[in-house]
Amino acid sequence: MASDDMTTHILDALSASDVPLPSNELFPSTPSAIVKSALDRLASRQMVQYETNDKEIFVLTPEGQEIVTNGSHEAKVFAAVVAAMDGLKISELPAVVGKDNAKVGQGNAFKRGWIKKDKDVLRATTDKIVDETQQQLLTVQRTQTLDDAKAVTDLKRRKLVTLQKVITYTASKGPKYARKMIKEETDLTPEMLANGSWKTATFKPYNFNAKGAVTPAGAFHPLNKVRQEFRNIFFEMGFEEMPTNRYVETGFWNFDALFVPQQHPARDLQDTFYIADPATADPPREDPLDDPHRPKSTQPASKATTDAPLDYKKYWDNVREVHEHGKFGSIGYRYPWSAEESLRLVLRTHTTSVSSYVLHKLAANPRPARFFSIDRVFRNEAVDATHLAEFHQIEGVIADFGLTLGGLIGFMEVFFAKMGIHQLRFKPAYNPYTEPSMEIFGYHEGLGKWVEIGNSGMFRPEMLESMGLPKNMQVYGWGLSLERPTMIKYGVNNIRELLGHKVDLNFIESNPAVRLEKN
Repeated sequence: MASDDMTTHILDALSASDVPLPSNELFPSTPSAIVKSALDRLASRQMVQYETNDKEIFVLTPEGQEIVTNGSHEAKVFAAVVAAMDGLKISELPAVVGKDNAKVGQGNAFKRGWIKKDKDVLRATTDKIVDETQQQLLTVQRTQTLDDAKAVTDLKRRKLVTLQKVITYTASKGPKYARKMIKEETDLTPEMLANGSWKTATFKPYNFNAKGAVTPAGAFHPLNKVRQEFRNIFFEMGFEEMPTNRYVETGFWNFDALFVPQQHPARDLQDTFYIADPATADPPREDPLDDPHRPKSTQPASKATTDAPLDYKKYWDNVREVHEHGKFGSIGYRYPWSAEESLRLVLRTHTTSVSSYVLHKLAANPRPARFFSIDRVFRNEAVDATHLAEFHQIEGVIADFGLTLGGLIGFMEVFFAKMGIHQLRFKPAYNPYTEPSMEIFGYHEGLGKWVEIGNSGMFRPEMLESMGLPKNMQVYGWGLSLERPTMIKYGVNNIRELLGHKVDLNFIESNPAVRLEKN
């Protein structure tokens, strides 16, 4: 029966009665969902009022129905034993009453004292029995209830009855009851205003609780959400953000300025993307942020920027000399340094290239400073579940006088505690531009193991003094991936589900803003 037909039947039934009427008596064969739909429609117009009644009833299972018809398992076993005048062998019982009846009925017949065992023969101990199980199930079938709690427990254990939730409705006339449905208008139209029909029209009440249509809107990518949390941590600790909007760098800023030798494996085609056209750039001769051959930055200039003139030629010569012959107390690498190799254009392999020219700016007016950057870098990596050819690097730099390795370890403990990582371990490592260097491991509570979370160290004098920074100024540097903590926070196992063409847009829209622990 359709909902529209049901509304008519409900109104007709209520017209003949002034007392509430139960739906299960009026419409016993109609699904409750159809009855409720009709009642909701009438109640919204205040034509009908109704209450919902929930109760649980006992219903016979197919096995219980079979017992009502043919008797219980134990009654069948007793009948078979009585029918055998000289007793019934236990081994013959399954063939007489069936395997299932024999297995269940024999035990229950013993329990009730109807039969006994004489060696391997079953004999009856009484002439007449009362099949209580069948009678209890008959009561359940007739009344859908059973007052004997012990019997109910036994019947449920034997899976002869189940509990079923039944929903019924008690309906009565509402304040605007009428025998027929009145059409309600949903809109006030210009035609109604023109012909005056709005004066007699019945309008549907406005539902202020109705939800509006979902408005299509953009959503922040999980990487952007976690990135903002990291930015907040850096700002909270007094850091200044470095401009990082240039993906193309020269080998000078990306490698040479960081005291990375030109024959280092990271510079070959297996780890670095090189630009084909143009293949090289001019030597550094002005502020990289203002280089006409580079994209203009939309980010504000760093506070490290100063109006003091910077001697880029001297810096270039220092870098060349410290590589070729050594300088500032270092013996260098002692190889023929190539200017052409230094000017090759690459997709930056790390954001430490940004740190190099920001620290060079700082050398014009040395002062304690804290810088950070979070942006994309590129590596010629094989793509798999945990690696992409491009990813985001989080980098922090602290420049000050009298810094020590112990201070770096202490700072790391404070920094990572703000992300919810409270157990750290440090392992000696090698970086061309830091000495000493340390890999950072954190204990992951969810995985139950130690995982690498970053790399750190103190920048080498060959790098800092080439820039013109004072000999007694030290610089901490550290970096970590943005993707790894994002995958952990959002439960992503494959990095390709976080970035690229396999990303599920529903995943992007539905995930909430992340909040890193800040104990």
